[in-house]
Amino acid sequence: MSKVEKFEDLKVWQDGLSLSILVYEMLHDCKDFGLRDQMCRASVSVPSNIAEGFERHSNKEFIRFLRIAKGSSGELRTQIFIAIGIGLITSEKGNDLISKSQILSAMIQNLIKTRESNF
Repeated sequence: MSKVEKFEDLKVWQDGLSLSILVYEMLHDCKDFGLRDQMCRASVSVPSNIAEGFERHSNKEFIRFLRIAKGSSGELRTQIFIAIGIGLITSEKGNDLISKSQILSAMIQNLIKTRESNF
């Protein structure tokens, strides 16, 4: 495995960024400002924490921030279930977001395991 020079090269960061943009686009016209803003904050938190942890240049810190990113992914998934339940987004769109979030969460967990084995 080649050494990653910058966080922008991490597939997990790229996928997190894509998910965040998708959430923003999907909720662009949403009038439920509270849930919309919370979902956007949670989605932004995922790639932001991956980037912040990477930039600290410490394996221990990177792992800590990956765990925070994974938690934000779970938070977002919960909010998506709520959004589906109250009819804010369709089941089809919501289930697509949930699937993407689950995959992203698994990727983060795999990266945590990889980084922990390098300790």
